[in-house]
Formats: sequence, C-alpha cells, structure tokens
Amino acid sequence: MSTKLPIVLDPTRSIPKSPTWKGRRSGHGEGSSAYSTGAFHPSALLTEVATGKTSRQYQDQQAIFSQGDAADAVFYIQCGKVKLTVVSKRGKEAVIAILQEGSFFGEGCLAGQPCRMATATAVQRTTIVRVAKRAMVELLHRNPRFAEGFVAYLLSRNIRMEEDLVDQLFNSSEKRLARLLLLLANFGKESQPMSVVAKISQETLAEMVGTTRSRVSFFMNRFRKLGFINYNGGGMQVHSSLISVVLHD
Repeated sequence: MSTKLPIVLDPTRSIPKSPTWKGRRSGHGEGSSAYSTGAFHPSALLTEVATGKTSRQYQDQQAIFSQGDAADAVFYIQCGKVKLTVVSKRGKEAVIAILQEGSFFGEGCLAGQPCRMATATAVQRTTIVRVAKRAMVELLHRNPRFAEGFVAYLLSRNIRMEEDLVDQLFNSSEKRLARLLLLLANFGKESQPMSVVAKISQETLAEMVGTTRSRVSFFMNRFRKLGFINYNGGGMQVHSSLISVVLHD
C-alpha cells in the first residue's frame, strides 16, 4: 500500500492575505479580444486550435494519462477537476495538485519532456480538451500574443505553487482545511465564487490537507457550528466568512 503525502493545492489559485479581498471578475464584453490587457483566458485555446484537438469526457477516478506514458499533448480542463499524483520507486504516492476548471496540464511536453512525470486522474465527471504537441507548438509560434499570455499563465501558476508549499509547511491543518474549502468554492479566482461545493468525502479532504480523517471531522463540525459551512442535498455550502480562519494568527 502506498504512503500518502500532503498535496500542493491547485497552483492556479491562491487565497488572499487581506480581509478586504474580494473575488475579481473578468470584464470582457461582447466582441472583446481574449488576449486584451488583463488576465489570460485559457478558454481562447478552444477557438484558436483548428486541427490536432479532441474533446473527451472522463468519469470520476478515470485516468487521463499515467506516469511513464509518452508526453505528446497538452490538456485543458473544460469542466470538472483533475488530480495529479506521483509514485516513487519505493511506492510512496504524493498528490501534487488538484486542478480546477480552466487549467492546463501536461505542458511538460513543450519543454522536451519525453514521458509523463505524474498520473492525471479525473476527480469527478470531467471534460478534457487534448491538444497535440505539434498543434500547440504551431499555435504558440503563429500567435505571439497567445504565447505571451500562456507563458505568463504558467509563471503565475508556479508562483502560486510556491505559496501553496509555504501553506503546507507553516500553516496548521485547520487553516489548510479552511483554505482548501474556499478554493473548492472558487474563492480567490476570477470567476464568481460558488456557494455550494459538490459532495466530497472526509477521507479525500484529509488526503488533500495532509492530516487524518478524525481531524478533518473535528474541524468540519467546528466550522458548521460557527456557521462557516452547512450541508444540503446538493452538497456543502461554504460561506465567505470562513476566510477568517485563514487570516487568524
């Protein structure tokens, strides 16, 4: 049985460090360019690539690619979530990222990576757009503005991955759980936050936070009693007031 290690949270997002933070919204109106000044919008990929692109739906826990597979394409999450995991030679498994809708992954092939360094698995019912390496390279060469935005997107993701590592190293499990719930509810992303998060088991939350299920259960009950979260038939409702746990010293 493999040993679970704490994960790095979704590197495309971070939770604010100021209580005055509010989720930003993109302001593209009708006819506006996907590459206009401001945030990079990966969905532009769907219209820019004419050939070498396919779309497929994956079920929960279905593998998209496995560690060691040939790296020959870049992937884009049209809807759903994807988990990236790595396994060492000694059998230790680490969940290195939970990627949300609108994220790219598998871009290592563009830097000459011959094989996949991780396994990508759908966390729920997920729609993935696959862009062949050659088609992606052609797009980057043909459209300098897209290339500039794509590189900036990757650099921003790496910076936020470092922030997530700091969170794992220095924050308590309670803060990490609160931060994870906020991320799952889209707080800290440009799109409008979702008040309801799809059902997710406490075992999965414990794996993502890097703690035990009993600790997750304890904190979830505390959050519920304090009014930060509540449950309904459609899932779990996360209130923005939960950010007070993250910001509390």
